[in-house]
Parts: sequence; structure tokens; C-alpha cells
Amino acid sequence: MIAWRLGSGGPYEDVVGYSRVVRAGELVWVSGTTGSVDGVVVEGGAAAQMRQALTNVVDALDGAGSSVHDVVRTRIYLTDITAWKEVGRVHGEFFGRARPTTTMVQVSALIDPAMLVEVEADAFVGFGS
Repeated sequence: MIAWRLGSGGPYEDVVGYSRVVRAGELVWVSGTTGSVDGVVVEGGAAAQMRQALTNVVDALDGAGSSVHDVVRTRIYLTDITAWKEVGRVHGEFFGRARPTTTMVQVSALIDPAMLVEVEADAFVGFGS
């Protein structure tokens, strides 16, 4: 069985004790991922952060030998649910053909006050073949 954990080098991984992505066999889990680059939150609002977060998710999936086509579930956490449509459109750009199950909820805050959105993804390698 293929099994491993990969980090992204993000500033919270060592403090909290988590991996960006874990693969066990054909199952892949991507931890809550924000719109950050090298530990800095991108500017431009919720849609820009969602685009970067999903780019980070895609990088994590690639590192685990998976792809967006294998994603079966995503979870989206927003600090302002009124941004659902713009965030949802970006999700559709990445996953429109894969059509994973998705949950979108409002949360009171994320770990950094500048963060507006966080995304998790679960995949089954080969599902999208």
C-alpha cells in the first residue's frame, strides 16, 4: 500500500502538528488550505484567496499522485457567507468537470484575521479516470 504524509512548509504545520496532504492507498486527504503563498495571505478578496487556496490544493494533490479529477469531496469555510457566489464560481473553474460533493459554511474566524476562505479536499486516486 502506498502511504505517506507531505508538508507544504507552511508556518502552522509544525506548531499544530499536521501534514498538508496524507495518502493511504488510493485515498488522499488535503488539510484545510488557505489562499497563502510562502506564509503570506494573498490580497484581492475572497475570490482571489479561493483561487490561490485551490492552486495550493492542486499542488498538494499532484504531490500525492492525484489530481482534481480524483476529488470526491471539498469543504469550503468562509468568514463571510455573502461571498459564496464569487467563491463558488472559482470552485467551479477548478472542479466543474469533476463535480465533487461540496459543503460551504460560514465560520466566525480563521487562524489569521486576513484569511477569508479555507478549503479541504478528499480524493480517490483513479476515480476521475
